[in-house]
Amino acid sequence: MAKKITKVVKLELPGAQAKPGSALASAGINMPKFCTEFNGKTADRAGQVVPVIITAFEDKSFSFVIKTTPAAVLLKKAAGIERGAGNTKVAKTVATIPVSKVREIAEYKMADLNANDIEAAIKVIAGTARNMGIIVEGL
Repeated sequence: MAKKITKVVKLELPGAQAKPGSALASAGINMPKFCTEFNGKTADRAGQVVPVIITAFEDKSFSFVIKTTPAAVLLKKAAGIERGAGNTKVAKTVATIPVSKVREIAEYKMADLNANDIEAAIKVIAGTARNMGIIVEGL
């Protein structure tokens, strides 16, 4: 018999640095056990933002799926900026990056993107860059 799901929580936690707190308390899971498992699986991504989807079950057990780092975080790192443009409708450009960097990000994010091939993934990432005020050279 399948376990009954009580809650599904989506969080963005620092890789290898999860600790018990209010965000995890709302999921109703064993926080120390989750933190130990999460930190073990994300040890190679220390310091990065790691999205995770936690599924809590009625018996207080849980499962979780780790996703790739958000595109906006990767674009900010590639462009060397702290934040994107506040309002891109005013044509504010905050940085410029080459299409090769966008390709690298698209290849990394391919598993989580709604794209059939790398060219479509590049367009998705370039669109995110445009919304952040980042110009993609060579596209």
